[in-house]
Amino acid sequence: MWYVYILKSDIGSTNDLKRRIHQHNAGEVASTKPRVPLELQAYVAVQSEDMAISLEQYLKTGSGHAFLYKRTLQPTKL
Repeated sequence: MWYVYILKSDIGSTNDLKRRIHQHNAGEVASTKPRVPLELQAYVAVQSEDMAISLEQYLKTGSGHAFLYKRTLQPTKL
């Protein structure tokens, strides 16, 4: 399984969700290091890496952000 995860300030994908969240909170990810600790808001499990990457890319667009705010998350800035 692959996971697309939504943090309070970032969106990403991985095949090991616990490890990746740990890396973010340990300051091992340059893009999120200044904002630790990070809170996992939601995640979606998909069957393949290609599906995860496509979903991640969509969620990072304006339409994807609007979808998240309208359908899943409270209005907070990613």
